[in-house]
Amino acid sequence: MASLANTLDYVGLAFAAAGVGALGGLGGAVLLVPALVLTGVNATAAAPLGLICVAAGSVAAGSQQLVERAVNHRIGIATELAASTAAVIGAVVSGLVSESVLTLLLAITALAAALVGARRSDLRNPPREECQPGDIGERIGSLAGAYPVGGGIAPYTTRRLPLGLGLMGVAGLMAGTIGASGGFIKTPAMSEIMHVPTKVAAATTTFTVGITSATALVVFAIQGRINVSASAAVILGSLAGGYVGARFQARLSPIAVRRGLSMLLVAVAIALVVRL
Repeated sequence: MASLANTLDYVGLAFAAAGVGALGGLGGAVLLVPALVLTGVNATAAAPLGLICVAAGSVAAGSQQLVERAVNHRIGIATELAASTAAVIGAVVSGLVSESVLTLLLAITALAAALVGARRSDLRNPPREECQPGDIGERIGSLAGAYPVGGGIAPYTTRRLPLGLGLMGVAGLMAGTIGASGGFIKTPAMSEIMHVPTKVAAATTTFTVGITSATALVVFAIQGRINVSASAAVILGSLAGGYVGARFQARLSPIAVRRGLSMLLVAVAIALVVRL
């Protein structure tokens, strides 16, 4: 871990990754882990730091998202059962995979995240006149709710839950294996497959990736793969970045943010392949 200049490098990278991750609902690890690998940290050591970044960023974003009522906790918990189970499996498997394979998986993941971000759709759930401000938030007893959009309020109802759960399992497996949180799968899966609005999907993903990460981190701790000093720096940067990102999440278009992030992820993927 000595290849980075000093602790401030970890803080700065984690701040940027967690902030952008909160904005787009992708999870900061999809940026942090490749960045660490490119700066000389081996992939096996970078994976736990990526999950720590995600967990800390999720905690930091939570208070702001609760105020805005953007998170659908019922959808989050329902999908997280599949993601956390798969994350444990991925964390166990990651200790058996070579560095070159992990680096290649990181490159593929970064490219996949870029492609998903570039294909985001426009508004699916239009506002309805009959909806009132009191309707904003989760609907008790169902996986549904309403959110503010375009000066109005739009209702939504979750669809195709079994398929969505399957994709959440894939996201959890990716999180446990390479430490990339799986947010780039969770957010579009909620939006495109389950018909959850993009803003709600991004906020709910930011909430759930912290749970997924914490589950996999238990396995990494048992394996002795967590560097305490580096983790402390990553937590500091991620808490600040997650808070800042959450503050801007309601003001910026998640679709525009993810498309901008896609271009950066393509560059990251190419750099990782060249490094092999």
